[in-house]
Amino acid sequence: MESESFIQKTTRTTVKFVKRALIITLLLGIVSICFLYWGVYERGVWAGKVLSVSEKGMLFKTYEGKISMESFGSLKGASPIAETRDFSIENSSEGVIKDLQDVALQGDRVTLHFVKRYLRFPWRGDTKYFVEKVERADPK
Repeated sequence: MESESFIQKTTRTTVKFVKRALIITLLLGIVSICFLYWGVYERGVWAGKVLSVSEKGMLFKTYEGKISMESFGSLKGASPIAETRDFSIENSSEGVIKDLQDVALQGDRVTLHFVKRYLRFPWRGDTKYFVEKVERADPK
């Protein structure tokens, strides 16, 4: 039996290296995409009044909303400054969608618990901010 030639050994080694490199690259890509999809960059709360909740999109139907947060300027006696923020709601969060629609119609002050994701995906929503929980503010 004849021993392998140098070229055959080199070819076999190169093919083995390329296969391993492709598998490692593919695994790293899958892990990166999973992290960007499910990873949470920030958690927080917003307080204000929900202005609108709507279902948007032509290809991917997503729920989007807007909250108005009034803040006061640094000067004494300054008028409140209204800042609005856009947010998205996961389609699977039907209870949150219903609560947001109710408070938007009634004009109640609410606290929204949100998470900010690393990337925006078109089938998830228009923003990186996703509301997870709605709490009505106690009337005083």
